[in-house]
Amino acid sequence: MARNIGSRYTAHQILGRGSAGTVWLGEGPEGPVAIKLLREDLASDQELVGRFVQERTALLGLDHPHVVAVRDLVVDGNDLALVMTLVRGTDLRTRLDRERRLAPEAAVAIIADVADGLAAAHKAQVVHRDVKPENILLDMEGPIGPGGAHPALLTDFGVAKLIDTPRRTKATKIIGTPDYLAPEIVEGLPPRAAVDIYALATVLYELLAGFTPFGGGHPGAVLRRHVTETVVPLPGIPEELWQLLVQCLAKAPASRLRASELAVRLRDLLPLLAGIPPLEVDEPDAEESDPQLPAYDEQQYTPAADEPRRRGAVPLVPGSAPDSNRDTHTSMRVPAPDELAGGPLGTARAPRAPGRPRPGSARNKAAAVRKRRITLGVAALALCAAVAVGGWLATGGGDGDPAPQDSENSAPATP
Repeated sequence: MARNIGSRYTAHQILGRGSAGTVWLGEGPEGPVAIKLLREDLASDQELVGRFVQERTALLGLDHPHVVAVRDLVVDGNDLALVMTLVRGTDLRTRLDRERRLAPEAAVAIIADVADGLAAAHKAQVVHRDVKPENILLDMEGPIGPGGAHPALLTDFGVAKLIDTPRRTKATKIIGTPDYLAPEIVEGLPPRAAVDIYALATVLYELLAGFTPFGGGHPGAVLRRHVTETVVPLPGIPEELWQLLVQCLAKAPASRLRASELAVRLRDLLPLLAGIPPLEVDEPDAEESDPQLPAYDEQQYTPAADEPRRRGAVPLVPGSAPDSNRDTHTSMRVPAPDELAGGPLGTARAPRAPGRPRPGSARNKAAAVRKRRITLGVAALALCAAVAVGGWLATGGGDGDPAPQDSENSAPATP
């Protein structure tokens, strides 16, 4: 059913739903467009509407081949919408769900495109704040690049910033997707351009490995790993690519590359990656929940029992459910220093060879506990047996007769 969005646009068909709103296929004066219509309760928030209008100039000024352009912002009654260029393709998460991991050449080509888009945004003083596969679109109508990769475009600029109003989040809260949050955000520092580099490097690691370097388990545990653990090497990739990943995943923001530098370095590596197949590593086991770790907001969405659980798959806005568009934000309190304290930097959960548990995993720990219990049980049985045999010997074999004297050591009998 068609509906008018402002006076210039008509929304015809729903393309996807997210926790912040609904994306429609629409029509405008210049042809087809994508319209992100924010939820009505957001549109009724006058503070958010004010920020929406304030961000208009910055968002409309982002014009780059690897950024999904925001062409208009509509504030009309209960309608609050971003009108964007229509990209005919799919998002990177959908491709990952289908293929699990990509060949290094294709992965690097995609990330280089996104780094180019981020470089333009950062030059315009715009920080994305929510770089993740769901917000990277692949243009299936564009030219095929290295490794068979389609052109990649970054979308949803400004959405996290618009939603992150003082009334919705306090200074003690974090908004973001746990797997991709830079350490400085976890520690409560303001997001700068370097947070996008960290998130983009996390996406690259995920494209190569099939899982994120610090993800898995309770979101609070994920946040703590970002601060206290170092990333584990991936087998099978050139050392030059690995060192680039390590630099962009550095804990200190100043140690990371700028987006423009990252794009150049990645493209320089493409010839070295040609023909390398996707890596063969299994995802580390998820860790158990820790009741001492930061909890979700009380209004946080709880998935149904039969709903598949994605890492960090919780909504941007409390009270709404994630869906096909997978807006995977969460609002969490900033962990206290003692919760982040883990002594010296440890090593993140290591990838393991296919079919084998990783050292230190929950499965390995359980096996070690079982082995220890069995060993203790056997030792206890052996001790009991030794005590029983000693008692049997002490009573002369158990028949009530006194034990025989040793002929060499016994005193001679009295006549």
